[in-house]
Amino acid sequence: MAKSGQNEQGEPLIPKHGGFRHLKGFQVAQLVYDVTVRFCDKYIDRRSRTHDQMVQAARSGVQNIAEGSVASGTSKKMELKLTNVARASLAELRLDYEDFLRQRDLKLWPQTDSRRQALVARRCATADEVAAWVVEVAQNGENGQDGRNGRDGHGGPSMQSMESMRAVLFPEISANAAVVLIGVAMALLDRQIQALAAAFATEGGFTERLYRTRQSSRAERGKEPN
Repeated sequence: MAKSGQNEQGEPLIPKHGGFRHLKGFQVAQLVYDVTVRFCDKYIDRRSRTHDQMVQAARSGVQNIAEGSVASGTSKKMELKLTNVARASLAELRLDYEDFLRQRDLKLWPQTDSRRQALVARRCATADEVAAWVVEVAQNGENGQDGRNGRDGHGGPSMQSMESMRAVLFPEISANAAVVLIGVAMALLDRQIQALAAAFATEGGFTERLYRTRQSSRAERGKEPN
């Protein structure tokens, strides 16, 4: 006999849902949001629409993943839709970072740039860790613009080098780091969307579970003695 709220297959009418904090896509999207807030406060005029749009796009990526996960209990279709919205928001944000680099004549790292993989391999979990990585890359002269390594006679960065880092290298490396992290988040969401679509195609959503549960309940009542 099926338990209340389950069909004969033991399938719950409303499955477990809302575990978005454990999703890798959510975790990286949240990191992108934190990084973007810092980036915009530092390099984008707070009075500009671009500042608000970038922060809101980053926030939308996070919030839609969370809302989709919570809604999944009663609507897999809604979860799929909101996860797609999250991905689209991140794509919009990536374009904003690319525009930032292009409009300031800063370099967008190609896919073959070793710094891309270095950042991914670092597995930063917080905006502080990303910021520390940016400083490390700038000071190590991994930008290809350091000339004589931009260092004084004592092995440390010269005053001129530090000014260059603040004016050009830090925003360039920071923007590229955000682009890399957004790419990671979007790749994770692509995998999640594919899995959700496959599950929806084979198992259906709430409506299908409700139908199966009703059929199971009717079958149970039909077995009861008169």
